[in-house]
Amino acid sequence: MLTDAASRQLPQWSRQRKPGLAALAVLLVLGGALTAMMLVMSADERMSVIRVTGRVGAGQPFGPAVLQEARVADDGGTYWPWSQRARLATTVASVTVPPGTLLTPAMVAGADGGTTAGHPVRLGLALKPGQAPYDLRRGERVQLIHVPSRRNHATEPVVIAEEAVVDGVSYSSGSASQATVIVDSVVAPRVANHAVNGEIAIAVLATRP
Repeated sequence: MLTDAASRQLPQWSRQRKPGLAALAVLLVLGGALTAMMLVMSADERMSVIRVTGRVGAGQPFGPAVLQEARVADDGGTYWPWSQRARLATTVASVTVPPGTLLTPAMVAGADGGTTAGHPVRLGLALKPGQAPYDLRRGERVQLIHVPSRRNHATEPVVIAEEAVVDGVSYSSGSASQATVIVDSVVAPRVANHAVNGEIAIAVLATRP
């Protein structure tokens, strides 16, 4: 049994809360509520856009099989809305679109009622040695590739016409010096622009064995 002196030496726990701890608890609760509110608001500001899941070549249509919904922050309309995916049925790619790309209006041709796929045009190309196979022949299916000049080291070659048809070839000194190709009217201006600068190469689409 403790004596009166010993009992007076035992620590006495106070049930009174310190004002500082109570204020801190209130701030933590308010901070958590504010964070939850911001997350909800942030979710509401996200928009559904189109992600291209398969490679679409320049001048080629966007098939439904390569379109996927993606949620991104609303940036004021940079990306093509998922709700307007039906409009893509009458359009084609203005550039080669690799898989995983978020589609933008700049990648789409014909959406404004202008030229769409299915309008073939004949285009003449002046070629330098090495820009086309030495045995290029009329009727072959080819790709047209923009190969930048050596002055522009930062730009990589890119396919600008996924599929074209050779309509005629002229040879000089054993190599193709001129070629007439049939391409889609959507990509014809870009092909012509690069061809004038001597930056077009022709690659024949070989038949798989």
